[in-house]
Amino acid sequence: MSGLFPTYNRFNLSVQSAEGTAVQGEDGKTYLDFGSGIGVCNLGHRHPQVMAAVEEQLQQYWHVSNLYHQPIQQEVAQWLTDHSKLERVFFCNSGAEANEAAIKLARKATGKSKIISFHQSFHGRTFGSMAATGQEKIHAGFGPMLESFEYAIYNDLKSVVSCVDHHTAAIMIELVQGEGGVIPAEQAFITAIEKLCQENDLLLIIDEVQTGIGRTGTKFAFQQYDVSPDIITLAKGLGNGFPVGAMLAKEQLAEAFGPGSHGTTFGGNPLAMAAAKAVLQHVFQADFLEEVNVKGKYLKACLEEKLGQHYQVRGQGLMIGIVSDADISSMVPELMTKGLLVLSAGPHVIRLLPPLTVSTDEIDIAIQLLTEVLLQQTALTVQK
Repeated sequence: MSGLFPTYNRFNLSVQSAEGTAVQGEDGKTYLDFGSGIGVCNLGHRHPQVMAAVEEQLQQYWHVSNLYHQPIQQEVAQWLTDHSKLERVFFCNSGAEANEAAIKLARKATGKSKIISFHQSFHGRTFGSMAATGQEKIHAGFGPMLESFEYAIYNDLKSVVSCVDHHTAAIMIELVQGEGGVIPAEQAFITAIEKLCQENDLLLIIDEVQTGIGRTGTKFAFQQYDVSPDIITLAKGLGNGFPVGAMLAKEQLAEAFGPGSHGTTFGGNPLAMAAAKAVLQHVFQADFLEEVNVKGKYLKACLEEKLGQHYQVRGQGLMIGIVSDADISSMVPELMTKGLLVLSAGPHVIRLLPPLTVSTDEIDIAIQLLTEVLLQQTALTVQK
């Protein structure tokens, strides 16, 4: 009997070690990891540059609290502000915490309480971020949600406009809905959302927890949409496995988050900052991001060629969804038995989040296994 709460439906895999794109199980089998710890290990497992940075910091200090200046926090903040054009950073430990900070900042800075988010969105499982999440299954069993959230229809401007009133503080959106099915936002929709925010004095919050740090082929996904968010949130790929999150905001919002307004014991931990600094130094190189784009286009094109007759393929960069008419719950474990680790994004979407360092040879292997399993499933469905 396990001493753990049964909060996860775990697969029958016990991990012994991992390196790069390979995961070694205690069963002696090697798996190709196209989940990256749910989009976390963007540089692959045990990346040498990240490991060296953390080991160096280990020899200096592990924790002293945010009551003291820590130069490494300033260094990572500078990397983030320089490359995002947002001026202020709050460090925390996860995407949910980053979104909680964004919600608090939006309400305090505007003096308004209502935030518009979207059906099928996912922003976390803490009470505020859970309320921001537009999925009933996330809310079920927890009683009344935090008030003043309203859910619009994704990629439907009229739906958003109908939600705006004089209580509205902000619109909170993912540019690719991850847990909701790997659904990219339409350019015209995001352009109109930004204009709507400007016309109604609303803050635009972009949740980049899964899409940020190179995942979609640019440093941040919002840079592909030519918008200027007031707040963005980050986590996952920022630390390459070290727990770290961040909320970035425009300078004019800094005053609302003065001393005592928000805090965290472990946020900005120096070990996490060392990992984040190494990640940013690597990922934010132009040639690295160009490789991500090339590999993302290759993966998507090959999947469309092999599976397009029966499945829809969508996404950006190395964030890809394969959409099935049938339930995919049996396909994910079947792929694992063949040595490929993938994720689901709802009952009908297989989600691929390989490390950004994945090789073309590894992509080819994954395509072969995906084609084998998915076309077999299609044949079985036709027979029925």
